[in-house]
Amino acid sequence: QVQLVESGGGLVQPGGSLRLSCAASGSILSIRNMGWYRQAPGKQRESVAAITSGGSANYADSVKGRFTLSRDNAKNTVYLQMSSLKPEDTAVYYCNLFGLESGSSYFRDYWGQGIQVTVSS
Repeated sequence: QVQLVESGGGLVQPGGSLRLSCAASGSILSIRNMGWYRQAPGKQRESVAAITSGGSANYADSVKGRFTLSRDNAKNTVYLQMSSLKPEDTAVYYCNLFGLESGSSYFRDYWGQGIQVTVSS
């Protein structure tokens, strides 16, 4: 099975920074994309940032210039550096991996359990 372990969430004041980490483990044969989604109370889950195996990252307009996504392919880990945080960034953040698991013949999405990020004074 593929497991995603998230860390780094918490409470931060507006304007502050946090770094989220997501480590993938298990029987992974190939990873296409890894990234983060978030879901605020009463809202739909939305994509925050994603990065390809080649290192090309894309971001939601709402976080461009404030968030930076990086990837360590050797460790199957992605890092989301969040700066200049705003109250509207408050949400549960979910790690996402699109990849191929051993024994499977197709690529699919895998999800972490979610980690809370709260931006408040």
